[in-house]
Amino acid sequence: MRSLRERDAEVIWHPFTQSGMGVTPLSVVAAEGSNLILEDGRKIIDGISSWWCNTHGHGHPELVKAAAKQFAKLDHVMFAGFTHEPAVALAEALLKVLPQGFAKVFFSDNGSTACEVALKLAVQFWSNQGLSKRRRIIALDGGYHGDTFGAMAVGARGPFSAPFDSMLFEVERVSIDGGEAALAHMRSLCESEEIAAFIFEPLVQGAGGMRMYDAALLDSYMAIAHEYGVLSIADEVMTGFGRTGALFASESLLLSPDIICLSKGLTAGSLPLAVTVCTQEIFERFISSDHSRTFFHGHTYTANPIACAVALVALNLTVAPECEAARKRIEHLHREAAEELSRIGYIENARVCGTILAFDLNMGDVPGYMSNIARQAFQFFIERGLLIRPLGNVVYCMPPYCITEGELASIYHAMRDFCAAR
Repeated sequence: MRSLRERDAEVIWHPFTQSGMGVTPLSVVAAEGSNLILEDGRKIIDGISSWWCNTHGHGHPELVKAAAKQFAKLDHVMFAGFTHEPAVALAEALLKVLPQGFAKVFFSDNGSTACEVALKLAVQFWSNQGLSKRRRIIALDGGYHGDTFGAMAVGARGPFSAPFDSMLFEVERVSIDGGEAALAHMRSLCESEEIAAFIFEPLVQGAGGMRMYDAALLDSYMAIAHEYGVLSIADEVMTGFGRTGALFASESLLLSPDIICLSKGLTAGSLPLAVTVCTQEIFERFISSDHSRTFFHGHTYTANPIACAVALVALNLTVAPECEAARKRIEHLHREAAEELSRIGYIENARVCGTILAFDLNMGDVPGYMSNIARQAFQFFIERGLLIRPLGNVVYCMPPYCITEGELASIYHAMRDFCAAR
């Protein structure tokens, strides 16, 4: 009988994968807690939460129960002109735990579309007021907000966007390093009266290399934006639901954003779902007897009842004291590991933010996504029974909150061993 890999090779095109380099996927047949179970029986510790989304571990019984119960009652209904209890209950619960000022929840499917919705909301917010010139966007240099066209435009230019760069709208950039010149640049941009919004990943730029920066810088940028009426968009697709320690990274800011984008941990990584949440002021600029001022955006699976029901249970698990204690435990262990890793050759800038541990490998290779180190390290970790997928020369660990101390120790040991083997 042919293996899953062989069947896959005939029919599947995988994301972020160069098939011409002979890369073959690992065949996963089951998952439980922090572990993925492969077709050959091996167990792999999911050290990056399957792209940063699996917060409570795979196959959590309460999430499974919520999905099955909702599936039996209502699987799906279009959300234009209809509503249902799971969506309303989830929106109510989110507004209770989000920073103050948010009022309306717009559902979509994933992080890219959550950001796409936010950008469109910001531009139309001004257009609906007759200020159609306010359509330019400011973004943090080096950011990543997804792979749809609007999200690509506000992200950093690079290998991911290169074939499409000429098709993307121009974006103003401000430095993540800050300084007086950067603040002056931000002010000059906002003074132009053409800026619609400022979008950023608070505290940590994920795909950009787990770049961590001070909340004070973001506060300074946001203060300038607010002074000139520029809308602020917090892309918390990765940082939300406890990743940086607090429930939301925006809680570290003095000012609250006008729009926040959430996905990934929203359903604990079990089902596709995203939300873009905005203030009442933004929502009211779309209320009119003029149908043309409607926000014409939607997806077939907007507010899918099963996903919403699961997300509500996932949120209850995330805000529970036990989960907060687990996140603090992970952060403590990460900080101890970072201190030790900092003393090892080849490792630079070991850093921690909440449940995220990252460091840069300096092995003389080309930095960034074209680095060969990433492929070598990925294979090394897989052979050690670990899913650690470097971002170029940036190695990181972002585990499910249920991970054990022993499982984390095996990750730290493997990181040290990889450097020692060079």
